[in-house]
Amino acid sequence: MSAELTPHQLRVLRMVSQGLTHAQIAAELYVTPKGLTAAVNRIHAKLGAINAPHAVLLACQAGILDGRPRRHGDHAGYEAHRRRGEDPSKCEPCRLGERAHRQAMRNRNDPNQEAA
Repeated sequence: MSAELTPHQLRVLRMVSQGLTHAQIAAELYVTPKGLTAAVNRIHAKLGAINAPHAVLLACQAGILDGRPRRHGDHAGYEAHRRRGEDPSKCEPCRLGERAHRQAMRNRNDPNQEAA
């Protein structure tokens, strides 16, 4: 890698890694498609990549992106948000999964609950 990615370039790269199209990314970031293409080209040049999948792979290998799968919709996903410094209550599937987990724990610890 020849240089560090800017916060904007990192955000674009993360969106590319999530499978969003250039049109979707441009709309989300309120930039023109031409401006987005220029940003993607700069990312590729900085990483030494020949295309988007190669850029994502190189970024994962360099530790710029975390290529591990993200859990959602359960207690582990909720806790993963917390460990990453994110607000887990903003992820609806994880919030509901955590609620279900807590209810299951209450039910398990309830001595009045019938054995299944």
